[in-house]
Amino acid sequence: MTITIYHNPDCGTSRNTLAMIRQSGVEPVVIEYLKTPPARARLAEMIAAAGLTVRDAIRQKDTPYAALGLDNPALSDAQLLDAMQAHPILINRPLVVTEKGVRLCRPSEVVLDILPNPEIGPFVKEDGEVIIDADGKRVK
Repeated sequence: MTITIYHNPDCGTSRNTLAMIRQSGVEPVVIEYLKTPPARARLAEMIAAAGLTVRDAIRQKDTPYAALGLDNPALSDAQLLDAMQAHPILINRPLVVTEKGVRLCRPSEVVLDILPNPEIGPFVKEDGEVIIDADGKRVK
């Protein structure tokens, strides 16, 4: 099974998601989307497959979201996608694609829902938050 993560190595949530994927026994295709953003059509396809609206998939924090006026509710999905293509930092992350589905993995443990082997053993996030305890039970 191929797993693809649209990853930002500077993002803790993205790093935790990647670590969970690797702990499941799969080495994913890692796409650093800030360097290699997905094509517009692929981005729209992933957003739809994840059950999100385009607006749901836009990152507001630490981005030019407000400066670009993207909070304007009159903007169309096409206009929002154009902005995401022009400024990939606006793409919320991490997006993960598996044969079981596509998810925006915020929080990172959402990835467990689409992994072929979600029984990854104990897992603690970088910040110390326990996601899976020593008995293999999800804490959240």
